Amino acid sequence: MQWRKGRRSDNVVDARGEGGGGGMRFGGGKGLTLGAVVLIVGIGLLTGQDPMQILGQLAGQMGQQGTQVGSQPQTQTRTAPPANDQQAEFVRSILGDTEDTWKAIFAQAGKTYKDPTLILFSGQVSSACGYATSATGPFYCPADQKVYLDMSFFTEMEKRFAAAGDFAQAYVIAHEIGHHVQTLLGVSAKVQAARQAGQRMEGDNGLLVRQELQADCLAGVWAYQAQQRHNWLEPGDVEEALNAANAIGDDRLQQQGQGRVVPDSFTHGTSAQRVRWFKTGFAKGQINQCDTFSARAL
Repeated sequence: MQWRKGRRSDNVVDARGEGGGGGMRFGGGKGLTLGAVVLIVGIGLLTGQDPMQILGQLAGQMGQQGTQVGSQPQTQTRTAPPANDQQAEFVRSILGDTEDTWKAIFAQAGKTYKDPTLILFSGQVSSACGYATSATGPFYCPADQKVYLDMSFFTEMEKRFAAAGDFAQAYVIAHEIGHHVQTLLGVSAKVQAARQAGQRMEGDNGLLVRQELQADCLAGVWAYQAQQRHNWLEPGDVEEALNAANAIGDDRLQQQGQGRVVPDSFTHGTSAQRVRWFKTGFAKGQINQCDTFSARAL
């Protein structure tokens, strides 16, 4: 992927080193192991709880323990990444191009796109959605309209999920931006209202799965539009993104983490579904193809 063709965004904040570096820690100074994370995720999926919320609550507890009474939570200072940081330059390029893509699409519909902020962190971070650690992976917080990314996740993608490549990483960023698009269009608010009304969120046909698959489709829309402008994709790039989508399906992660698949606890969709909806968005680059909420078959 010839990502250097992209415009660099000025909305990337470098908060690495502000979050404690070592992530969430329990007594004796030992960090939360990958096995412990998998166990927590498994418990959440089996009980119908959002694993990210469980991890966030645990991180919040540890953050509170490490904060003196009366002190305020850490906030990110508006610091740009160093110019010689190639990973950060990549993130700025992808974010900048998502800004250009969605501004144009929103303008065509008579709407205004508001740029999100992307926070680079290391270890753990405090957001308007609570504390989180690198173990939760990249996430978008609708409460502050920011994307949070620990770039060590890209290394984990390569080593744990065999999902390497710059376009695979671009897909991850574009997926989180897809959630920002959903927030601006009111989709996220409707899903939250349904949650508060007592509707079931999880499950292979649930609202959370439909929301996540729509974000995959929106990532595909961006990928199509960006390719039309830059012609920056190289042989194998699309396969990288599809491989990444395939690697993080609920069914595959559950099989790896707990040895069995529990469709009633799905929150993101199967590998096949994630691949399908990214390909749907990438096929024509049209947002109206991404109505996962009305789709009979996901």
